[in-house]
Order: sequence, then C-alpha cells, then structure tokens
Amino acid sequence: MPSYTFTTHVAAPIEVVFDLWTNLDRMREWVGGVTRVTDVSGPVDRVGTRYTTWFGRMKSPTEVIEAERPRLFATRFGNAILRGTNRTILEPAGDGTRITQTFETVGLISAISARVFAAGSYRGSFQGELEAFARLAEAEAASRS
Repeated sequence: MPSYTFTTHVAAPIEVVFDLWTNLDRMREWVGGVTRVTDVSGPVDRVGTRYTTWFGRMKSPTEVIEAERPRLFATRFGNAILRGTNRTILEPAGDGTRITQTFETVGLISAISARVFAAGSYRGSFQGELEAFARLAEAEAASRS
C-alpha cells in the first residue's frame, strides 16, 4: 500500500485542534471538494461510527477505525477514485500542536490518485489541506480566547 505522511504545526491547543478535526459540519472548510457529510451513525470520535463524505455527486463511505481524544483519529474511506485509511496523530508542541497525517491507499487507481494529491502544497493537495486546516484552527483558537 502506498503511504504518504504530512506534518504541520498549529498555534492552537490540542483540544481545539481535535474538536475542529472531528467537526464534520466544518470539514468542507478545509478538505478540497467536500460538499457535505451525511448519514452519521454516532459520535464521530467513537470507533465504529460511519458517515458519508460527498464530493459533489461522488460519495465516500467512511468509518472511524481509531479514536483517542485528543491525540488520535483514524478513518477508513473509499470510493472508485480514492480509498484507504487516514490516520492523524496530534501532539502538544511548543505553543501549539503538531499534526502528523498519514494516508495509505488501496488499489492501483487509488495509488495514482493519491500520488497526484500528495505532490506539492497547492490548494486541494494533502499538504495544502493540512495547511488550510492549521490556519482555520488558529483562527478558532484566537476566537475562543
């Protein structure tokens, strides 16, 4: 399985970062192409919870496979274009939180798609989305203080 790991630092407390990371209503603010999330079966920070992430008319069934507030959140996701797992580790670091996100893909088409999203830090790339999330979390933390 191809694997891609990305990191960034967020100038926000780990609890704020985890809460925003698991807020499905706000996912479209930082994950490129997400138009909505539906069919949420339970608390998103609980293993076994399922939901559907929509990219326009394309859906991606998702299941929470690891959750340990406030430091770990992992999902298994998949559709015809991109499927695999996404594991995110949050660690206190200096004045904020270090995010380490690892994508592992399954299948040839997913491997090719992931390679496109893994290249660079443009808006819509994995790193670009992570940086957009960091800016959003920092603004969220500032609004709470």
